[in-house]
Amino acid sequence: MQVLVRDNNVDQALRVLKKKMQREGMFREMRAREAFEKPSVKRAREKAEAIRRARKLARKQMQREGLLPAPKKKVVASRAR
Repeated sequence: MQVLVRDNNVDQALRVLKKKMQREGMFREMRAREAFEKPSVKRAREKAEAIRRARKLARKQMQREGLLPAPKKKVVASRAR
């Protein structure tokens, strides 16, 4: 992973790096590797994640078919640069 530092602005580059790492799931993976995870706990976590993914997929499918209202769009205030 690579982040460019522009105009010696390390703080902004660090923020960009953290955001990229968050999107890639690096923090979650590092936390998972800190300590041993028992196989039973791992199975339970993976099963819960699979259920969450399936529910999300079903919810999106129902929204496409018009059975559920579409989620409200977030209003993003434009930033001055």
